[in-house]
Parts: sequence; C-alpha cells; structure tokens
Amino acid sequence: MSDLSKLASALVPRKAVQKMAPYSPPTGGRAGKLRLDFNENTVGCSPRVIEFLREKLTAEALPVYPEYVEAMAELSAFFGVSRDELLMSNGTDEAIQVLVNTFVEEGDEVLLLHPSYAMYRFYAELAGGEVRELSYRAADLSFPLEELIATIHPKTKAILVANPNNPTGTGIDLDAVRKILEAAPHAAVLIDEAYFEFCGVTALGLIREYPNLFVSRTFSKVYGMAAMRCGCLFSCVDNVRWMHKAQSPYSVNMLAALAARAAVRDGEYVASYVKEVLAAREIACSGLTRLGIRYYPSHANFVLFHAGERAISIRDALREKGVLIRDRSYEIAGCVRVTIGTPAQIERFLVELERLWKA
Repeated sequence: MSDLSKLASALVPRKAVQKMAPYSPPTGGRAGKLRLDFNENTVGCSPRVIEFLREKLTAEALPVYPEYVEAMAELSAFFGVSRDELLMSNGTDEAIQVLVNTFVEEGDEVLLLHPSYAMYRFYAELAGGEVRELSYRAADLSFPLEELIATIHPKTKAILVANPNNPTGTGIDLDAVRKILEAAPHAAVLIDEAYFEFCGVTALGLIREYPNLFVSRTFSKVYGMAAMRCGCLFSCVDNVRWMHKAQSPYSVNMLAALAARAAVRDGEYVASYVKEVLAAREIACSGLTRLGIRYYPSHANFVLFHAGERAISIRDALREKGVLIRDRSYEIAGCVRVTIGTPAQIERFLVELERLWKA
C-alpha cells in the first residue's frame, strides 16, 4: 500500500455520518412504465414551461451564473409574500437542509412525526441533532396533536411537519398549526406543503404572525418538474436573512428558476390537473373498497392501502405489468402507496390490482 493510500484509509467521517442510515430511493428502470410510485405529476409539466425554456436557453446564457431577480419578483408576487420573505431552494430537500443548518446546533432536539418524509431525519442527523419521533396514531394514522404538544420542551429546537403527510395522507387544519406554533415559540416549526394544491390548507398567511413559522412549497409535485429540483421556503424577514447566510449562493440552477416562472403563470394547467387527480382519488378509493382492501383517507395525490403479507409481491407483480407503486411496509406493516394520476391511469391500476388480488 502506498503512503497516499494509507493516508486515505485513515480518514474517518463525522460520528453523525457514521450513525446515519443511507437513503437510497429505488429510481432506476422507471422509463416507459406507469409511474404511480413517487407522487410525481403523471402527465408532465405545463407546455408553457417547455416553450419558455426553449425561448430562453441559449449558448450565451449557460456560461453565466444564474440571476434570480426576475424569478424572485414573479414567485413572491404569485405566493403573496415580499421578496425578503422568500428563499428559493434546490427542491424542498435543500430548504430543509438550510433551515436545520441555520437553527439547529449539535445536540439540539429535532421533533419529527413517524412515518414521514425521510429527508427530515436525514438532515437533522447530518447536523448532529438529536431526533425524537412521535408516531401517527396506529388505529387510523391521524395526527397526534395532543401527544406532540405534550412532547415539546425547551430542548426542542425544530419541529418538522408535512401537511399533508407522506406517506399517510394525513392533513391538519390551521387551528392545529397554531397550537403547535404557540406551544413551541423557541423552536423552528416547518410546515412542509409539498401537496398543498390537493388539499387547499396553507399556513403561508401566518408567517408574519408567528416568527417561528417556516412554510415550504415545491415544484416537484403538481407542477411536474421533479427533475428541475426547485422549491421555496417562506418565513419572516429576519429568518430568511439568516438562512441566506447558510445557503450556497447559486444552488438553484438557471433552468429551474426559468421553469418556475413559467409554471406559476399557467394556473389553468395546474387547476385542471388537480381536478383530474381528485376525481381519480375517488375512483381509487371506491375501487379499493370494492375489492375489500383497507385504505387510509388521503388529503394528497396518493393513497396508502393495506396489502398485508402480499405487499411486496403485489408491488413486484404490478411492476411486471408496467405499473409502479411504492412499498411502505418497512414503516407501516403490510402497507403500500399508490400515487394518484389521471382517472384513466387509476382505472388501469385497479384492473391490474384486481387480477392479482383475486388470484
């Protein structure tokens, strides 16, 4: 072994990294299949996004570091906030990372719900935070509001809540959000609204009332731009100023910023897709009921249902038929999650599921 190899083999990562479980989403081999596994838009982004990118993408534009003035102006106007209350991010993932890096010290407690979005734990652990999890109520996966409030104490420095929650579909109202904020004035409270468009409940209007509130949105779901990696994080002016210090100055690429501008201009496209998804969600729930399959009511563009010991085999058999769904039995025994697309897509899913279920 060379001296250089000996030096390299002696490197030891931080203890927080050593203790973390790796996150490896199964994203390979999805092309050409019905994508009902990652809660993405199943038909694609607005045509206006593609048109705008073609118009703006030139050889002269790519050598230049991205500028965000126009994007910030359009997005802040669309969301009804000032530019100083908005931080653009590389997807919601970076929004979570920046929030945690800004407000959580090593050893601070980060309070999470379980099961929920894996990146909450990922970034909390990476920062050296002490993660404390509280489970959704086992009987119906409802939100444990009273239990959560009773768990908050002075060491709690961040509370990360998805509303609606992934993978349970659980939603909470603004009264519940207010109770959490008022119970933890010393903690950064994130309300992650990745699926807002499918439920209509938002805490965004509360950011000037509660200085501990943070709200995130993404362009990865209803807008059909998961590949672009673009999101927004909202809070009061002082909080956003601090978070800008903890964020890389060019983390949002130029194409993502352009695409976001075009996406918010086409409200008719978004409204039409949401209408289709909500209709398809009803079809999915009716179909599962007809088959005698238990499911959990959802406020989002997915439904979690109980397949028992057949969860993984049904997922795999559907994949063979070109239909992708997501196993969640590693978090909730026997459960799988299906993304809700268009009515036609859900009808296809139900046809294939029925054949397997009755086999």
